Amino acid sequence: MTIEPGSDLYACAQIVERGDPERFAAAMASPVSARAVLFPLYAFNVEVSRAPWVTQEPMIARMRLQWWHDALEEIAAGGFVRRHEVVTPLAQALAGVDPAPLMAAIDAREADLDRAPFADEAALLDYLEKTSGGIAVVALIALGAPRERASAALPIARGAALARYLQAVPELEARGKLPLPDGRPEALAQLARRQLDDMPRGLRAQRRSLGAAGPALREFALARPLLEVVARDPAVVAEGRLQLSEFQRRWRLLLG
Repeated sequence: MTIEPGSDLYACAQIVERGDPERFAAAMASPVSARAVLFPLYAFNVEVSRAPWVTQEPMIARMRLQWWHDALEEIAAGGFVRRHEVVTPLAQALAGVDPAPLMAAIDAREADLDRAPFADEAALLDYLEKTSGGIAVVALIALGAPRERASAALPIARGAALARYLQAVPELEARGKLPLPDGRPEALAQLARRQLDDMPRGLRAQRRSLGAAGPALREFALARPLLEVVARDPAVVAEGRLQLSEFQRRWRLLLG
């Protein structure tokens, strides 16, 4: 299959390219057949993740989140599904797949409406696991992985989500959000080390062992090197310097 300009799948790819360049690069490095699953899921994530931020009115933001929740309920019911450039291909990608983890991801986004920090580290990690982890689990299952193998990806999904979240800290603070329960450099370094300890090594070998579902793990290729940077130099978070060189980023995403 090809992704034709003007198609819903092409629209999803454009949404991801603009809103989530790392996942876009990971999807583009995957087989075209996998992109038909990954691009709608990643576009869904972009749309849901920005819903709390496009308005200053919490009620309107909740209505946007509820719209996506309703769309997933239609997909789960297996009958009528609203026509939409993301929802329509998402319904095709999720044929026979329980979207409950995606519904949990929407519910977790309610935390973005509260500008106060998470109560503690456990609350932050739970948010990260539900948002990023839900996308990963559904992607793996939709591409053919057994549920047990899909659930085993949660630690690395949580670690990757933490790395992305720490990259976003300066922007979140600029928007009035207090993003971290403890932003001291030593606390951030310890947090990064604990996530590194929890994450399995050998991502490429895991990806290959999953066969057709393996491309769903490619998006996590930057997680370990970014968290290693935080563990060594936690000041990069507050200073907005948490990034890899363009060569490192492209090389790791390409190899997965």
